Amino acid sequence: MNKEKITKIFENYVPKPIGIERSFSVLISLIEIEDSIHLLFEQRADHLIRQPGEISFPGGKIEVGETPENAVIREACEELNIEPDLIEILGSCDYLVTPFNDLIHSFVGLLKVDLEKIKPNIEVEYIFTVPLEYFLVHKPLKYEAYITPEINEVFPYELIPKGKEYEWRVGKYPIYFYIYENYIIWGITARFTYEFIRKLKL
Repeated sequence: MNKEKITKIFENYVPKPIGIERSFSVLISLIEIEDSIHLLFEQRADHLIRQPGEISFPGGKIEVGETPENAVIREACEELNIEPDLIEILGSCDYLVTPFNDLIHSFVGLLKVDLEKIKPNIEVEYIFTVPLEYFLVHKPLKYEAYITPEINEVFPYELIPKGKEYEWRVGKYPIYFYIYENYIIWGITARFTYEFIRKLKL
């Protein structure tokens, strides 16, 4: 190993988060209804393994060789049964690294289709929309979860300072809730919604 080899490895390296096991993309989906902008959400089908019955944005796992933007368009097209030319990506938004080793990208996109013409696939129980104005004037409920390490009994405490008295750091994870009519939008979907709305207000 020498300087030249190390340089070759890192000179064009694209940094990425350490410890990520899965990567996803979601589409913060805008749709025009009677001259006003709404956000479109999905109620996930009960038969799904991941987050059955929960409210989400269109999106899903990034496959090998896909860019995050390619993935979000593919997933939205599959779930909403629409063609790619009916999605106009307006730009990328923030990404989230969860405590669960997931990386989730988000994009803002306009659905150029009438709502009644969207016929979702079997992964989606139904779709609904919320006026953008609602989020601009209503703050979400906010709670905080605390992430603490759970150390198993074979951990080598003798190798670290203070041993079993070591002061592990505690992480803080915000959980947002928006309540609109009979819908409860919470968790990661609410967090992406909150961050999107926050940028509109800057």
